[in-house]
Amino acid sequence: MYLGLDLGTSGVKALLIDETQAIVASASGALTVSRPHPGWSEQDADWWIAATREALDRLKSDHATALAAVRGIGLSGQMHGATVLGADDRPLRPAILWNDTRSHRQAALLDADPRFRKITGNIVFPGFTAPKLAWLRDHEPGLFERVRKVLLPKDYLRLWLTGAHFSEMSDAAGTAWLDVENRRWSDDLLAATGLDAAHMPALVEGTERCGTLRAGLAAEWGMGADVIVAGGAGDNAASACGMGAVRVGDAFVSLGTSGVLFAANERYLPNPESAVHTFCHALPAAWHQMGVILSATDSLNWLAGITGRPAGDLSAELGDALQAPGSVSFLPYLSGERTPHNDAAIRGAFCGLGHESDRTALTRAVMEGVAFALRDNLEALKEAGTRLERVTAIGGGSRSIYWLKAIATALGLPVDLPADGDFGAAFGAARLGLIAAEGADPLAVCTAPATAATVEPDAALAGAYADGYARYRALYPAIGGVR
Repeated sequence: MYLGLDLGTSGVKALLIDETQAIVASASGALTVSRPHPGWSEQDADWWIAATREALDRLKSDHATALAAVRGIGLSGQMHGATVLGADDRPLRPAILWNDTRSHRQAALLDADPRFRKITGNIVFPGFTAPKLAWLRDHEPGLFERVRKVLLPKDYLRLWLTGAHFSEMSDAAGTAWLDVENRRWSDDLLAATGLDAAHMPALVEGTERCGTLRAGLAAEWGMGADVIVAGGAGDNAASACGMGAVRVGDAFVSLGTSGVLFAANERYLPNPESAVHTFCHALPAAWHQMGVILSATDSLNWLAGITGRPAGDLSAELGDALQAPGSVSFLPYLSGERTPHNDAAIRGAFCGLGHESDRTALTRAVMEGVAFALRDNLEALKEAGTRLERVTAIGGGSRSIYWLKAIATALGLPVDLPADGDFGAAFGAARLGLIAAEGADPLAVCTAPATAATVEPDAALAGAYADGYARYRALYPAIGGVR
């Protein structure tokens, strides 16, 4: 058996697979986010441990025999979070998360240093880890002086599981401290934020072994000795491993809290001016590009909270027949935006509201706005030299056929739906655990699932969606001065 642990923003998911990669069981533990100030987003690292314990306790309760047979564990997690530890390896403050925008001024200053884009191949986004440490240096200097280690969220789980400080290439690429082409920490970039290599965990590939499960925890969940823990991956690279998006030309669209358009590459292809992320993949000698929007299903969940109706009900009210974009437009910049704008201060907007704008009109506008934001990502990927022929849809939002039709038509690409199964980040993490424990061939393990259905672009509505996208694009500069 092999266990995948995925530390998300809203919960920790634990998933068990057997030697044939069949899913045996899964369980989860819930998380909440603290927002003490506008634009801030934090979690206490102890919450991650509590949620992981909750998920594993549930697995032990219902699947003790399977859990006892685990040979390898893979980790996946939300990227970019700054978990700062003191000399005792305890967190000095709540972790600053990926969607926290407080460090936008520090990010701009670091990005103005040409070494960052040259070495990392990326813009220094406010959500990345390096500007968060620069913010701590500027605003919490006493605490900053006490920092001894900086870990990403999943790597703090690893420390708890194994007692070792490690990270891996795909997650480390999102810190703005990694030499992404050469897959190593950059001393120059660390020094620019007042740190050095001693503050960083050791680096491994996502498929490599980097410790074993501590004996006390193995006993707690009835596992055997010498359970291998793999390097793992950041959440999007782990999802790519789960979807088999590991070869050049493979791509997926993820509709989760954030939205991602992900393309696998066989070589390093940076183009930071496009605001596309160029990161290491979880597999050795592989890279990937992705466009990222910060509020995908988060936008629909926000509307659900405002209207008092569950997000699934809002989607169901639209039915399955795609309509032309309505008179209401929505910009999904609730937490700022990354690709292509790199604008932490921008905020979302409804435009074109009228007395006739009912709840379904707002739901359609939100879905269309997210689809058009993903079209922005597609255009940025093209600028970075990547051409896509089709994408596979994953994430909670992919349960809405209407939304998938809107995305397919906005992108002008077929959207494949995988056969029934869970092929997300936890599954990808479990695959990495299998590879590390057994020394298996990564490409032989990380295969694509069968396609259950394909959502084609609606040719009859292509013109209407092109017009809707043009209207959407015109709104960003129109509200750009509103802060």
